Amino acid sequence: MKAWLDGEIVDAKDAKVSPLDHGYLYGDGVFEGIRIAHGRVFRLDDHLARLANSAKLIGLALPMSIEAIKAVVVETARAFGREAAYVRLVVSRGEGPLSVDPTICHEPKLVCLVGTVSLYSEELQHRGLSLITAATRRPPPDVLDPRVKSLNYLNNAMAKRQARLGGADDALLLNQAGRVAEASVANVFCVRDGSLFTPSLCEGPLGGITRDSVLKLARGLGIEIHECPLTRYDLITAEEAFLTGSGAGLIPVAELDGVSIGQGDRRVVTDRLIGDLDAFRKENGEVF
Repeated sequence: MKAWLDGEIVDAKDAKVSPLDHGYLYGDGVFEGIRIAHGRVFRLDDHLARLANSAKLIGLALPMSIEAIKAVVVETARAFGREAAYVRLVVSRGEGPLSVDPTICHEPKLVCLVGTVSLYSEELQHRGLSLITAATRRPPPDVLDPRVKSLNYLNNAMAKRQARLGGADDALLLNQAGRVAEASVANVFCVRDGSLFTPSLCEGPLGGITRDSVLKLARGLGIEIHECPLTRYDLITAEEAFLTGSGAGLIPVAELDGVSIGQGDRRVVTDRLIGDLDAFRKENGEVF
């Protein structure tokens, strides 16, 4: 894994950030997870636009221009040198005294990591994931707007922990109304009567870049799309279900809370979108 820090690219194990950084102390910062596929940094401009919006909402000044950050990502990807990889771009508030006050930090810190990522095995990608419903709920927008990709992912981490300890692959997070929000680090889709359904953004999911790509592809295929409230019932009784994310890509869901979804590995819409998403990545990315 390679890391860009303070103008230098080094092996990630040699990159050092101060323990007084507010990103470490308080989760005070924002990040983006970006996929590299076919030698292209997928939809980099869209990821950087979201990074800028996340930073703006929490009052965090980016340490350099968007164009300069873009150059950092491309340079680090080139240094890693693989056609398939994963980028973690982090901007923290920077060093400060032991106080939660963000106004005492004056030098925000940018770190760019590029390495391999494999969230799910090939077997799981074929068989499909098992999900359980997490005991913890997705924080509502009046706690923290879900459009902000903040460094505080404890809610997601606890959901993932529950899933793994319960023998499942991932967790389904519900919002405060008991409706579907997202998985631990991915958006949720299901197929009913050949139409595609996914929670609307007002239900609490992150507006994922891969989610948006899949919606564009589905529209191009003439698939009817519904961004609307969903419940566990809608997923369990669906013909197909899948997750999307920068790390996960597009991966089918086989069961929720021990109940099988659909008809085994017969996933017509899911399989079509997996192939189309891979082709879409070849055409939409920053070449390095």
